[in-house]
Amino acid sequence: MKAFFRFTAILFALAFISQAQKPAAATDLSAYGVRIEPDKRVIVVLAAIEAARTTDNKGEPIPVISTPLSAAGQEFRELLRSDLAALNPDLRQRISTFLLQHKRRNPGVSDSELVASFISMAYALSPVPELADPVVTIDLPGNLLDVLDFAPLVRDFYRRSSIAANLPEYVKLYQKEADLKLRAQAAEMVNELLDYLHTRPQLVIVEKVKTETQKTKKTTLTNVEIRERERKFLIVPEMLAPAGTVNLVNVKDEYFVIVPPDSDLESSGVRRGFLQFVIDPIVLSAGKDIALIREQVKAILDERRKADPKISPDVYLTISRSLVAAIDTREWEYSRLRAATEQARRKIANAGNDEEKRRISAELRKLTQELSDEAALRLSEDFEKGSVLSFYFYDQLKGVEESGFDIAAAMREIILSFDAAKEAGRFERYAEARRNAIAAREERKKKVETSTSIIADPVVEALLTAEKAIREKNTAAAEARLKQLQTEYPTDPRLYYFLGRIASLSAESISDPESQKSKLLEAKVAFENVIRLAQKQSVEPALQSLAYVALARIYEFFDEKTYALALYDAALKLNDIPGGAYKEALAAKARLTKEQ
Repeated sequence: MKAFFRFTAILFALAFISQAQKPAAATDLSAYGVRIEPDKRVIVVLAAIEAARTTDNKGEPIPVISTPLSAAGQEFRELLRSDLAALNPDLRQRISTFLLQHKRRNPGVSDSELVASFISMAYALSPVPELADPVVTIDLPGNLLDVLDFAPLVRDFYRRSSIAANLPEYVKLYQKEADLKLRAQAAEMVNELLDYLHTRPQLVIVEKVKTETQKTKKTTLTNVEIRERERKFLIVPEMLAPAGTVNLVNVKDEYFVIVPPDSDLESSGVRRGFLQFVIDPIVLSAGKDIALIREQVKAILDERRKADPKISPDVYLTISRSLVAAIDTREWEYSRLRAATEQARRKIANAGNDEEKRRISAELRKLTQELSDEAALRLSEDFEKGSVLSFYFYDQLKGVEESGFDIAAAMREIILSFDAAKEAGRFERYAEARRNAIAAREERKKKVETSTSIIADPVVEALLTAEKAIREKNTAAAEARLKQLQTEYPTDPRLYYFLGRIASLSAESISDPESQKSKLLEAKVAFENVIRLAQKQSVEPALQSLAYVALARIYEFFDEKTYALALYDAALKLNDIPGGAYKEALAAKARLTKEQ
């Protein structure tokens, strides 16, 4: 997914950058049931695994389970090994023996895959310090039961090692990494998906429970209690989680997504975890309508299960997973196509001749087809895994996204419109699209040069990197790269704008007044260069609008309100163009005018 996103983003990069320049809407994640916090159970379980040792052919000690970690994870691993150096040898040996035997029982399974089952096991235990086994184990999946016997060793490890004393500091370290790298991404992901679905997650489940109040030989009096259950979606940063992995664990009304702290939340694993959190209660509330199409869906599902008996026969689960897969794919395609279309329109409006307009239109048609082919391949992959209604829901979503209806309100009509006869042969009809998408993926892997010069634009690459660095407030490397490119591309206004943004962001964290003033003046010069270049060459109107407003805010900071008002007026004269700062300028002008 990352490779294709990179391809389409760079192909129409100015559209992407123009959107990225607008600050993300402030999001109180807790209002959507989302939390970002480490889990002490997972930390303890994975730390216990890290303690296990065996020997190589030379008799040198090596880890029993060795997984690739992120840079921050590897640094934490070294700290943990140092802290556990004095671990009781007998306890270390018992942990090592268990894990060695577990590996022998699972030949051909990678260490990263083995770790996933232990992460799931952690959520079957009670919170620290007890880490008690679950009361009921009959409903636990087989892979979890296989590792549940590790729990007594985890409890012993917690009591007899330094982990309990060090855990508060570990948690602070985890939280710091998460706040730095995950929080902004999570807000962006939540905003994008909920905006597409026009909905909000259901955070409370209300159920009626019958309880006995009095019982005699002849009668039993019952009472109905109203109980509320809170639903949560937790993004769990885990330093010891294998790099590039996403583990989703659903425990009743809590959905946990365990990721390394430097993860890209754009990945389908995290997105789909959140979508599952949003969609599950919607599907549950549509139970009566689903019952009407149950047999039709079951027939399609049974046919697919002939090819793969491991697929779940649960119709409700199939519908939920199919809808999640369809939303993930369609939102991915829709957002990129919308940005590219808007950029193409602006390019055509500024094109000098008909030939140039036709070339831009042809580029857009080509990209549209590539996006469509890739979407078909993704839906096909989900279909093969058991999401047999993914194609159907994908088509239905097109109507919902145009109408602006809440997906929850549209669910009944979507379900009742289902016709199994129309789904016959659906997978086969996309054979050509799949072939095209597979070929395109292979081409991207080979990094074949294309004829579209904008794809290889190093400035766009640097701007995409800078935008990510700004979100993560880690700008030093991005600033150095932008300044290096400035010597090669001295008339590129985008470089000046991003350097201005970085300088402004840096000024926010400076407490010394003189140093802060110096940094703001640096930002001021950068934004002025954007405006200066616009007087000599063609500069995107949206970029001009953003530069005017950014510069006006600096003048406001220095209490030069007359200049600030003039700059806000300049932004307003550009009108409410997509990607610009018209609304910000309008609000700022109204505020300053009122103050005078």
